Amino acid sequence: MSTVLRAPAGVEGDGRAAPPGVEVTVVMPCLNEAETIGRCVEKALRAFREHGISGEVVIGDNGSTDGSQEIARRLGARVVDVPARGYGAALLGGVAAARGTYVVMGDSDDSYDFAAILPFVEQLRAGAELVMGNRFRGEIKPGAMPFLHKYLGNPALSRLGRLFFKCPAGDFHCGLRAFRKDAFDRMRLQTTGMEFASEMVIKSTLLKQKFAEVPITLHKDGRSRPPHLRTWRDGWRHLRFMLLFSPRWLFLIPGVILFALGLGSALALLGGPLRVGGLVFDLNTLVLGAAAALIGYQLIIFAVFTKIFAITEGLHPPRTHLYKRIFRGLTLESGVVAGAALVLAGLGVVGVAVGQWWDHDFGQLDPRVTMRWTIAALLLLTIGAQTVFASFFLGVLTLRRKRLAAE
Repeated sequence: MSTVLRAPAGVEGDGRAAPPGVEVTVVMPCLNEAETIGRCVEKALRAFREHGISGEVVIGDNGSTDGSQEIARRLGARVVDVPARGYGAALLGGVAAARGTYVVMGDSDDSYDFAAILPFVEQLRAGAELVMGNRFRGEIKPGAMPFLHKYLGNPALSRLGRLFFKCPAGDFHCGLRAFRKDAFDRMRLQTTGMEFASEMVIKSTLLKQKFAEVPITLHKDGRSRPPHLRTWRDGWRHLRFMLLFSPRWLFLIPGVILFALGLGSALALLGGPLRVGGLVFDLNTLVLGAAAALIGYQLIIFAVFTKIFAITEGLHPPRTHLYKRIFRGLTLESGVVAGAALVLAGLGVVGVAVGQWWDHDFGQLDPRVTMRWTIAALLLLTIGAQTVFASFFLGVLTLRRKRLAAE
C-alpha cells in the first residue's frame, strides 16, 4: 500500500489534491536566494505561458532572511515555510504542497533554465514517472561546474549508481528533474539533506518506475556568494548513502568472497601442509583462512540485518519473491537450530582433539597436528554461536515488520 506524503508540521499550503486544470508544479528549494529566485520564477512562468501549460510555482523556503520569500510571492509564486533545515527537507515541503499532477524540481540559483522544462513535461505526458536531466549529454557552460565535480565526482558516483542499483541515469545527481506526484508519494523518501537526490533515483529504480532522460544545459551559478554545496563533505554523504543503501555491495559481496576464500583455504589445510610450486602453506595460512571465514560470515549477517531494517523502515521496497522466500526461511527457530548444530559439531571436534590427547596420556602433542583440530573447532563454535545470537537479533528486527505486514 502506498503512503501519501503529508506536509511536515509548520509547512504552509494544505497539500490537497490538484484543483482542476493544474498540470505542472515547479518546486524550488530556497535559502537566501534573493539574487536569483526572481529570475527562476519568471522563467518557469514564461514556460507555462509559451507552451500553454497550466502550472504553478512553489518555493520550499528553508528560513531565508534576505527577502527571497517576498520576491517570489510578488512574482506569483506560492511560498511554503519549511522549518526543518536541509535541501531534501525544503523539497519535501514544497512537493507536499504541490497541486499539480506533475512536479518539476530544480535549484533556485539560476543554474538551470526553467524556461526549458517542456521536454520534461512531454516525457511525463508520455508515461514516464521520473525524468532526469543529463548535463553531460547536454552542455555545461564554462565555470558552471567545478573541475572535480565534472571529471571525478559526478561521473564516479553515477557509475556507482548504475553498478549498485542498475539505475539508467547518466547524471545521477542532476538537480533538474521531474516526476509524477503519485510516483513520488510511492517512493516514501526519508532523507532531508543532499542525499535526497540520490535516494529519489535509487528508490525510483528499485520500484521499477518508468524512467526517461533529457539533455539539459547547466549555466553558471547566478549568485555572488559561494554555493551551499561542499565538494568533499557532500560527495562523501552521497557515497555513504549509496553504500548504506546497498548492503549487497557493502556487506554481502565482500562477505561471500571472504567466507568462500577463507573456508576453502581452511578446508584444504586441515589434512596437512599444502605445497604449491615452491610455496608451502601450513598453520599460519590456516589461521588466516579461519579468520577470513569468520569476518566474511559476520559481513553476510550484517547484510541480512541491513536489508531487513531497510525494508522495515521504508528505505527499501520488498522487491522480489526471492527476497520474500529467503526471509520467510530466516526464522529465529531455524537459525537457532542451525547454530546449535554447528556448536555441537565444534564440540565434537573438540572431543576428537581431547581423544588424541588422551591417547598420549595427556602428554605433549605435535602442534602441527593438534592445532588443525583446535582451529576447526574454534571456527565451528564461533560461527555456531554467531548464528544463534544473530537469529535472536533477527527476531527483534522482524517483530515490527510482521506487525506492519499484518496492518
